[in-house]
Amino acid sequence: MDESKVEASSPEKIPVALALAKARAARDSAHYDLVIAADTVVIDESRILGKPEGKAGAFQMLQNLRDHSHKVVTAIAIHHVETGHIEVESCETSVPMRAYSDTEIETYVQSGSPMDKAGAYGIQDSSFSPVDQGRLRGCYANVMGLPLCHLSRAMRSLGYPAKADVPAACEQETGYVCPVYRAILRGEE
Repeated sequence: MDESKVEASSPEKIPVALALAKARAARDSAHYDLVIAADTVVIDESRILGKPEGKAGAFQMLQNLRDHSHKVVTAIAIHHVETGHIEVESCETSVPMRAYSDTEIETYVQSGSPMDKAGAYGIQDSSFSPVDQGRLRGCYANVMGLPLCHLSRAMRSLGYPAKADVPAACEQETGYVCPVYRAILRGEE
C-alpha cells in the first residue's frame, strides 16, 4: 500500500492510521482468521524520522538524537476476518539516547546497520548501544518495532490468550527488565 496517502492529525497518530490501513488492505487477501498489521514511527521534536538517506544522513540523524530523548510510537491493528472486528493497540516509549561520540557514530554508520532503520539506530545493536538503558522506563520491544505485551493484550481481547509467558520471554530475549509490562497487561498503559 502507498503509505504516503495515509493522513493523521498528529505524528503520534500516524502509526495507528497506517496499521489500520495495512490491516484493511490485507484482509481481502487473507486466508487466515486474523490479520495482524503494525507500524512504528520515530518522533524527535514533532518530526518523524524515517530511514536515513545515505551515510551522511545517518550520521546527522544520530548526532541530532545524541544525549536527549525522543519518542517511538508503534500501533498494532488486528483484524478478526470472520467477525470484521478490528482491535487496535498503541504504545509510546520515551527513548533516552546516551552521549555517544562522533567516532562511535562514524563506526556504526560504516557498519551499514543504521541504513535500514527509522531514526538510524536499532536499540538492539549492541556494538553501538545508542540508548541509555539505565534511564529507559518504557517498552524495549516497542523500540525494536513490536510491543509484545500490547500484542498479547490485543490477542487476549479477541479470545486468543498467549500460551507462553510473554513478558518473561521478552525479558529473556532482550536482557531488559521491563518496568511496565504489568501495567500494560492490566490495560493501564
